[in-house]
Amino acid sequence: MRRHSLLLVPASVALGIVGFLAPSAGAVSAHFVGTPTATTSGSSLTVKGKEAGLGNQQSVNISVTADAQCVNRGGNNPDAGNKQATGGGGTFPVQNGKANFSVTVTANFQPKCSPPMTLVWSNVVVTDTGNGISVTLSGPF
Repeated sequence: MRRHSLLLVPASVALGIVGFLAPSAGAVSAHFVGTPTATTSGSSLTVKGKEAGLGNQQSVNISVTADAQCVNRGGNNPDAGNKQATGGGGTFPVQNGKANFSVTVTANFQPKCSPPMTLVWSNVVVTDTGNGISVTLSGPF
């Protein structure tokens, strides 16, 4: 004859064990909400967006890198001096697990990109450096 024993665990202990094994509500699952937008004004490019899934983080560090070049009416960039990689960034506060950001980068060409040439931005990459996520914006802008 076999004997079976039943182990009774108080409810508070069982809930504590389940709570310990369950993922934390403050866990980070960072992601961009939609696709950040890029707008141009003069020789500057401004990227705006929103990030969520940030848990209890206090802030996020967002960086933007981009390539800028002067392009003539034929779609060519005639002077090697009129191309440049540029970047910028900032630290933005997190509220309720979300952060809005706006980063502006500026191209400083010498000589300046002036009509009939136009300034074109490409290879725009937005990165949350702390959470290791990034998105590439399709351009050109």
